[in-house]
Amino acid sequence: MENLYEALRDYEQEMVGFVQQLVRIKSFSGDEKEIAHTIKAKMESLDFDEVWIDSLGNVVGRVGNGENVVMFDSHMDTVEVHEEDEWELPPFAGELREGRIYGRGSVDMKSSIVASMYAAKLAKDLQLLNGKTVYITCTVDEEFCDGENLKQLFKEFPQTKPNYMIICEPSDNKIVLGHRGKAQLRVKTLGTSAHGSAPEKGDNAVYKMAEVIRRVEEQNHQLMHREIASGTLVLSNISSTSASLNAVPSECEIYLDRRLVLGEDEETVKKEMDHIVNGLDATWEIGSLHRTSWTGANIHYEPLHEPWNIADDHPLTKYLVNAYEKVFSKPPAFDFWDFGTNAVTPVSEGIPTIGFGPGEYKLAHMNNESCEVKKIHEACAFYVTTIAEI
Repeated sequence: MENLYEALRDYEQEMVGFVQQLVRIKSFSGDEKEIAHTIKAKMESLDFDEVWIDSLGNVVGRVGNGENVVMFDSHMDTVEVHEEDEWELPPFAGELREGRIYGRGSVDMKSSIVASMYAAKLAKDLQLLNGKTVYITCTVDEEFCDGENLKQLFKEFPQTKPNYMIICEPSDNKIVLGHRGKAQLRVKTLGTSAHGSAPEKGDNAVYKMAEVIRRVEEQNHQLMHREIASGTLVLSNISSTSASLNAVPSECEIYLDRRLVLGEDEETVKKEMDHIVNGLDATWEIGSLHRTSWTGANIHYEPLHEPWNIADDHPLTKYLVNAYEKVFSKPPAFDFWDFGTNAVTPVSEGIPTIGFGPGEYKLAHMNNESCEVKKIHEACAFYVTTIAEI
């Protein structure tokens, strides 16, 4: 461990500077070109054995060439900033103040990118890669399409599919054993258009949706007041179609976000949605999304993922527990994310997956987002030690 900390000290300031540099690059979902090339160049300067950008725009760096394959994944994209004047410090300045780096993406999740990149560098320098291959992935469009980035990477470069996956989403440096599932759903009602001066000749699709919305609210109320743990259901968007502002709407659509806890699954969602539209002139479906990555590649996303967790006694869990005790000199703290991550892809493919990352996830997507520098360095040390343990 002493050799690790001596080596890490040589890079601590450089790591801080690179986090600041990444925060200064706007990398909203679908606009990650600049940050992708910046990260690729840094990996090359850190003497990664191989670095490339795949067709979707993900950056992939490799060190080592052994049969035991480990992947550390962080996404490059961030949510947008719509209230820049409400930030105490500029969201794209990457300012360092009182031991914290401020700015959009500092928590979610540019600090993790840097911690994992330098961990791979240190693992190589300290000769910890015997029999191992370590991939550092910096992925695109996660904020809209959980896991679709890794799914495409594994299809295009199957050799990158790991034996173990570490998701570096912010966890305040706690070991995360799983997260909630998610279903995004679209409900539609159809009506008949008519001129606004003669509404009786039409059939208003928005009025039809009113009962659907009431049932959605009722369902969420029931979920929130169950004695056992349960998920949530929220209406996140509503729109209508009409010939003009002087016409009866012929179509109305709402978009729902349903979060699932352990014990809930796809069948749970189906039963709930069938109940919500039962007896009404309404239909529902999975709210598929279509996006275009910064490379111009098409992304088709089916947002339905079941919750998952890894067992306390799984070998991967034990590796991280051992690493944690060596780095922090105490038993680990565990957590369970209530949001979705890229973990949905490796979990669905049977790859043992666990989470750990610097930054408090409650600050993600928030004004004045910031990450403690000390936590970034600790995460890097933990990632190096995890590589040694696996």
